[in-house]
Amino acid sequence: MTRTDPGPRDPLWQDGWYRFARRLDSPNHGPRPAGAAVDLIVLHSISLPPGEYGGDQVQRLFTNRLDWDAHPYFQQIRGLQVSAHFYVRRDGELWQFVSCDDRAWHAGASHYRGRGNCNDDSVGIELEGLEGEAFEPAQYESLGGLCAALAQRYPVRHVAGHEHIAPGRKQDPGPGFDWPLLQRTLGWPTGWLPPPAP
Repeated sequence: MTRTDPGPRDPLWQDGWYRFARRLDSPNHGPRPAGAAVDLIVLHSISLPPGEYGGDQVQRLFTNRLDWDAHPYFQQIRGLQVSAHFYVRRDGELWQFVSCDDRAWHAGASHYRGRGNCNDDSVGIELEGLEGEAFEPAQYESLGGLCAALAQRYPVRHVAGHEHIAPGRKQDPGPGFDWPLLQRTLGWPTGWLPPPAP
């Protein structure tokens, strides 16, 4: 895997784990392909059940401990084994489930910047929210700091939503996500982010 080697005393990272995130290991991951360059950040939105915030159901889903009978919606996703590298709660609290050196299971069938299988060379970040609805200032603040830290550690040159890497299949984070705000926060070239919606 290609990445910027910050040396043994990196204050932000240890073996792909971010210092400022709460760690909760997910079994749903695997190795990245040899030579994979982690140059893409994929943003998602999630809430379980949809539109309900503040519980621990997302953490339970990513660690295969969700009680499928706890809510009728969970029957639609029964048995699903997924993960993301990070999860940003409404208050900005940051969780990490998979080392960024490893491949999390967040993108599914996907294609972006001329490559398929985006799980191979991306970092997946879930934002607590509902696709199409607005996100909180604390989430943008946490997300901005995380993206900047990722770009210091890995050769990140692209940020996209799940909707951009799996168009027609996924719609998150949706029109409620403020891409211009993220671009201004990071100060990255506009070409690194998706073009504005028509």
